[in-house]
Amino acid sequence: MHNDISGGVFFNTVVQGQNVTLQLPRELPPHLTGMPDPSPAFTGRGADLAFLKDVLRPRPPGDGAPRVCSVAGLPGVGKTELVRQAAWYAWREQDWFPGGVLFIDLFGYDAERRLTPERALGSLLRALGVTDEHLPADLQDRARLYRSVLAAYADQGRRLLVVLDNAGSSDQARPLLSGDPRIPVLVTSRHTLTGLGARLYDLSVLDETAAVDLLAGAVRQARGEDDTRVADDPGAAARLARLCGHLPLALRIVAALLAELPSRPLASMAGALEDGRSRLERLTSEDATVRAAFALSYAHLRPDQARLFRLLSLNPGPDLSTEAAARLADTDPHAAEELLRALARGHLLEAGATYGRWRMHDLMRLYAAELGEAHGTEDAAARALERLLQHYVTTARAAAGHLAHDSEPHPLFPTRNQALTWLDDERINLIAVATTAGALGASPVPLMLFESLGEYFSLRRHFDDWLGLGAVAMSAARAMEWPLALAGVLNNISVPMRHLRRFEEAVSLIELAADLYRQIDDRSGEAGALSNLGLVLGETRRFDEAITVLEKAIAIHRETGELRSEGIALTNLGLVLQDLRRFPEAIEVHRRDAAICARIGDRRGEALALNNLGAVLRHEGLLDEAAEALIRAQGILHELGDVHGEAQTLTNLGLVRSRQGRSEESLDAQRRAVEAFRACHAPHSEANALGNLGLSLIRAGRNEEALAPLEEAVVRYRELADRNAEGRILVNLASALAGAGRPADALTACTGAVACYRDTDDRYHEGLARVNLAQVLQETGDPAGSAAALAEGVRALRETGVLEQDGPAPQTLEDVHKMLEARGIVD
Repeated sequence: MHNDISGGVFFNTVVQGQNVTLQLPRELPPHLTGMPDPSPAFTGRGADLAFLKDVLRPRPPGDGAPRVCSVAGLPGVGKTELVRQAAWYAWREQDWFPGGVLFIDLFGYDAERRLTPERALGSLLRALGVTDEHLPADLQDRARLYRSVLAAYADQGRRLLVVLDNAGSSDQARPLLSGDPRIPVLVTSRHTLTGLGARLYDLSVLDETAAVDLLAGAVRQARGEDDTRVADDPGAAARLARLCGHLPLALRIVAALLAELPSRPLASMAGALEDGRSRLERLTSEDATVRAAFALSYAHLRPDQARLFRLLSLNPGPDLSTEAAARLADTDPHAAEELLRALARGHLLEAGATYGRWRMHDLMRLYAAELGEAHGTEDAAARALERLLQHYVTTARAAAGHLAHDSEPHPLFPTRNQALTWLDDERINLIAVATTAGALGASPVPLMLFESLGEYFSLRRHFDDWLGLGAVAMSAARAMEWPLALAGVLNNISVPMRHLRRFEEAVSLIELAADLYRQIDDRSGEAGALSNLGLVLGETRRFDEAITVLEKAIAIHRETGELRSEGIALTNLGLVLQDLRRFPEAIEVHRRDAAICARIGDRRGEALALNNLGAVLRHEGLLDEAAEALIRAQGILHELGDVHGEAQTLTNLGLVRSRQGRSEESLDAQRRAVEAFRACHAPHSEANALGNLGLSLIRAGRNEEALAPLEEAVVRYRELADRNAEGRILVNLASALAGAGRPADALTACTGAVACYRDTDDRYHEGLARVNLAQVLQETGDPAGSAAALAEGVRALRETGVLEQDGPAPQTLEDVHKMLEARGIVD
């Protein structure tokens, strides 16, 4: 028996008693193996493409690099296009794959076209030059011949690249691996194929910039470079990208639809896709549909997996936990995790950034919702949603119990940090849950969540979320015709409004709340509303009104015996007294509040009271006592994780250290405060700390360095429309400019400060600003202007009682400064 095989490849194990001559092709160009050309509209995959290029580049034997790479992702994410781009690049690189590229689509998710491993091997062997008469019938024999032929190509210096596209399972792809470290294999699948021993690579959707670029490139590819609709309307293009969930398949479909009607504006296309109920229906072109792509993956699910997939669309928020999924499925968390993992392996679901959290692509969620609506009765969807809402409400209440001083910590969360972590993870879901429940009718869910989350929102300073939840809770209270609940929402929603500096709206809501409390004869509720009202009135510089309502609130709280509420009202009064420079009285009320908080175990309340106390003690020149109070407050707030509160103590402590001549400690505290406020997105507090940093630098004799933070603070306060605070910073900026040898600029800053204080009718600070203006005018050689400014400043300070109304008026700047210093007025 004699087998003559040209090309030097000997397959005696599969040739049985015949003379066989096999002529191996010199090269397998991608076209000859069925691999389509790469798309010219490929974009946004630089890092992904670089990774695959590194996998494919020639390496020395035994380097240990993976030779099989499995690229996975949800349907339509662009797995095939990425691998196709990498394969074409590698084939064009000299000496990378002299033998060519072996490509096959396994149709792993199409029941009608799915290739068995036997059929796939037959196709691959034919492409490799093996004729039908020499193809073994048995799978194992075909696999051995396939590996032998690939090795023969490599032995002859004709190394090949194998691309297995659209594999449905590890079992389908495994017999098609080369088994030779010289022959790399790229696999694409909608599933994460852990059974191949491959390097696993998950492909995500595009970012917005890349998504818009893909849309633009695909439209130009179809209609030519003259079609500039995407570039001409970037806003609508970005909107389209978001509506497509940045999914390449959906973007290409939209591009095809736009190409059909070259006169159609992008805004029209975006408007057509805006309605989620019809979006999948409209994401259909002549040869592609998003729904069909998703359906192929859904068809592979077991009944229990398919049911959970449908129910997941009921979760109102962007992601959910394993525990929440278990409540939906009415099973235990371990069983739910198995189902979720199966969905994630098929990329119908994505694992979150942290363990135990899961999310769906927006379009996949719409598909699940469509199926869920069709199977609603079968899935008992209404009961599932009820279980989910109850899970969020009860767990939120349990977590919130760790934040309130008068609540027993719930055993569901062993520590306060665990409770805060859960609230951080679920914050967006909880807002969405309230909105969903509110849309279902007169539901108490929004009210229960609003009540539970107030302390958390205050701690984390999520004021916009607080307002959003408050609006839903307000609607729920009205729908339930529950005046007590409505009054509580109106009163408490004023807190985030005050922090967002929406003072007039806050006053209106509190007054409505107070009226409701009076109507139902709720003295305690009325006092709480008055306490909030006094604080807001103080912010708007309506000091006399503020003191009146706060004193009334304190009296009612004493009458009803509510210590904590009395303490809050005392602190609010102290802040107003501080603005009026009635420092001894402010010190007294802050001390009383701190004592009340210590007595009832409200550590956060105690720390905030100590912080306010420290700020007032500084104004009275009691610097050691001020530092002690602030350091105690800082320690408590740090322990409680109150980043904003701790930063407040730092900036106040920085001012104390500056007055004590401890410049470096002062500057360190101010810089840390600025960074902390910036990190927790508190622009007003950040502006205040920037101003304090500038003041500390001035006191350290570093006027040039003080300019940058002070100028930034001025810009921030202008953006926030806080004219009074802007005036305070301009006064200090003028001092720094003068010290830096820029008298003309200092004059401009002084004049601006006077204008700010006149706008806010703050005669005390206007008087100080005019004294500073007089100083600058004197230094710039304008004695007449200086004298006029000084006279106007003295008049204002006499009106406010800072300088004696009777007696001789000070004639010089030096006289005024001595009088101010004698009264402890230094900043």
